[in-house]
Formats: sequence, structure tokens, C-alpha cells
Amino acid sequence: MTRAAIHPTAIVETGADLADNVCVGAYAYVGSDVKIGSGCDIRHHACVDGWTEMGEHNTVYPYACVGFQTQDLKFRGGRPGLKIGDRNVFREFCTVHTATGDGDRTIIGSHNCILAYAHVGHDSVVGNHCILSNNGTLAGHVRMEDHVIISGLAGVHQFCRLGVHAFIGGCSKVVQDVPPYMIADGNPAAVRTVNKVGLERNGFTPEQLRIVRLAYRILYRDGLNHSQALARLEALPEAGDPILRRLIAFVRDSGRGVA
Repeated sequence: MTRAAIHPTAIVETGADLADNVCVGAYAYVGSDVKIGSGCDIRHHACVDGWTEMGEHNTVYPYACVGFQTQDLKFRGGRPGLKIGDRNVFREFCTVHTATGDGDRTIIGSHNCILAYAHVGHDSVVGNHCILSNNGTLAGHVRMEDHVIISGLAGVHQFCRLGVHAFIGGCSKVVQDVPPYMIADGNPAAVRTVNKVGLERNGFTPEQLRIVRLAYRILYRDGLNHSQALARLEALPEAGDPILRRLIAFVRDSGRGVA
């Protein structure tokens, strides 16, 4: 194993824990409470600070700010943190903030792309294999499940949830939960159709797509309220299918209501 490669102009504060094979580029900054896993690349002029724990093989591009203090005005000090998985990409000028409460953490999973000027707010949870496109913004306490794509300039309101394989259109304003497998777009965002292309790219079978389309029609095209739609979904012969069970549970558990 090779030791961390730190450029002479970089600042790595005393106390920072850098694993083997970490690269820290010119004029980059790593704070004293940061822990960085093997194979990470902190490129020139990038900043990683706060109580941040980063897994392996992440890349932080120039001028990205990862682990900075929450913007929440309720912050009263302590050690709120940020936990990051493996093989994420943080592009130029993106910002990822720590949580607000002492001991709480913002969480980023693995294999995500946080693109230029995007923002992940305090106490948010991002799953795996997600894309937050340029200038996309997650406010505080957002829950973003696996394989979600947020297009450029879209904003997600506090405490909203985005279900697995959801797709958010560009410039959208998301103020309610977006169910799994759906495309939402607009201001305010509304569910428009099934995320067919995204599901096909992720290996969904024709039968699984049929079930998703059936659920979409019942939820959004049959003129039912949510209670009626859920009752009809639960009465379907396919109600035991994992895809339908996930969708039903998501709608039932919604705190802000579904788009």
C-alpha cells in the first residue's frame, strides 16, 4: 500500500485521517475532523471539512465544498456530521452540508453523481446510484431513494421524499413526495407518466413495466382519491409483487402528500 499523496500547497489539518492511496491536490483543504477512505481523489482547490466520514474511491472536483456547516438557522453547535459511501463524484462548486443537530448526520450513499453547483442540504439522505444534475437543490431533510435522477435547476422542498427510480424534470419545483418509478415535472411538480426509459435501462422486465403502468393509471388516471386508489391497488392480483408493495407503502407513509 502507498501512503497518501499530498501536494505541498495543500492544507491537511492535524487530526485528519487519510487512508492509503488518497490524493490531495494543489491548494486543497482537508479539515481536522475529516476521515477519508482509500483511493479518494481530493482535487486541486477542493475543500472537505467538518465531521465528515468519506468511504473509498470518491472524487471531489475543484472548488467543491463537502462537509461544511449547515445553513439551518437552528444550528446551535455540537458535532453534526456527514457520512459518505463509496465511489461518489462531487463536481465543481457543489455543496454538501452536515446535519443540524448534535450527533445527527447528512448521509450520501454510494455510486452517486453530485454535479456542478448542486446542493445537498442538512440532514438529507441520498441513496445509491443517484444523479443530482447541475444546480439541482435538495433542501434540508430530503429523502432521495436509490436510482433517482434530478435534472438541472430543479429544487426539492424540505422533508420531501423521492421514491426509487423517480425522475425529476428540469427546473421543477418539488413540494410533495414523488412516488417510485414516476416522472414528475413542472412548477409545482406533478407526476406526468411512468419513468419507462429509466426502468428499462435498469433491467425492468415487460411484466414489471406492465405492473407499474397499471399502478400509475389507478393512482393518476382513474379519478380516484388516494384512499380509493390504494384500496384498488391492494385488491389487485398483483398486490403481492414487490414493486407494487413498495409503491403502496410509499404512498401510505407520505407525510407531505404525493405529487
